[in-house]
Amino acid sequence: MIFVGSKLHGAFEILVDPKFDERGFFARSWCQKEFAEKGLNPNLVQCNISVSSRKGTLRGMHYQAPPFAETKLVRCTRGSIFDVMIDLRSDSSTFKDWVAVVLTSEKRNMLYVPEGFAHGFLTLEDDVEVFYQMSEFYHAEAARGVRWNDPSFGIVWPENVEVISARDRSYADFVSP
Repeated sequence: MIFVGSKLHGAFEILVDPKFDERGFFARSWCQKEFAEKGLNPNLVQCNISVSSRKGTLRGMHYQAPPFAETKLVRCTRGSIFDVMIDLRSDSSTFKDWVAVVLTSEKRNMLYVPEGFAHGFLTLEDDVEVFYQMSEFYHAEAARGVRWNDPSFGIVWPENVEVISARDRSYADFVSP
């Protein structure tokens, strides 16, 4: 795996490093030891899949509050997404900054989203599937979010948002702690 740092401390795009032969290729997409050696959270306890049928579907911006804060490893297994993470760690030099990476099934790249970050994505085509691995079990009472178009962050989305849940649309303006 190839770990590509971002402007947000502790956040990475991860690329597979394929080994090709006459059959095709083989690549590692997860290794607890490699993650630990990079100082990343190697404890994954839950995997989820989301499927979005329409281009322009927005899911996010979600996180879990402490003590259930979670790290996410996100990969688009069908189609493509504009994947965004926001640093919500008030003690961070990149507090309220965001980074986006286009994840595609063809590229097989992943996004490592550390604890203390909000995460969400916009589908760039119809019939998209996203695979998530998390370091914490889901706790409904800890589920939180920030609004996808909150001016506090100024996220520049590449396409119009066509489909969004009532919950994701109704988050209040972000207030710094």
